Order: sequence, then structure tokens, then C-alpha cells
Amino acid sequence: MTFKEIINQDKPVLVDFFATWCGPCKMMTPILDDVKKRVGDAAQIIKIDVDQNPQAAAAYQVQGVPTLIIFKNGNILWRQSGVVQAKQLEQLLKQHI
Repeated sequence: MTFKEIINQDKPVLVDFFATWCGPCKMMTPILDDVKKRVGDAAQIIKIDVDQNPQAAAAYQVQGVPTLIIFKNGNILWRQSGVVQAKQLEQLLKQHI
């Protein structure tokens, strides 16, 4: 499934734009694992390495990492840069399920 197909789904998709060299990005990994456990299959969470996928990062004007974007049906519903806590991400995803 392509990135475009994933973000065009009828359920919310949280995309974590990250880089392997980024300290705060490493902090997001356990947070995202926690969120996934809480929302299950109602939402999808994917990670995009900006160094491996510069065109995806450029397409969404990702300037800094981590940048988190929630998509549904191809539309951006929410975005924020920096570390975001699991409870906030869970509430945001549940609003859009």
C-alpha cells in the first residue's frame, strides 16, 4: 500500500515524520506504541523517515522532526511538531474515528 493510499483511508492515520538521528523522535516511539495499544485498529499509526522519504516530507512542508500529522480521507485534520503525549494523541485520534 502506498503512502497516498494509507492516508486516504476512512479511518484516522497518525503519521510520525521522524529522523534516526533525532533525540526527541526516539522519545516518540514508546509514546506511539502506547497510543496504538489504546486505539487498536480504529486508527493507523505509521512512521516516515524524512531522510529516506524526502519527497513525502517536502510535500507536507515538514521543517522539523518529529512532526505528527493526522490524516483522514487524504485531508490533514491536525498537525504539530515536537513530542506529544500519548493521552493527547489518543484523544485526537478518538475525535476523528
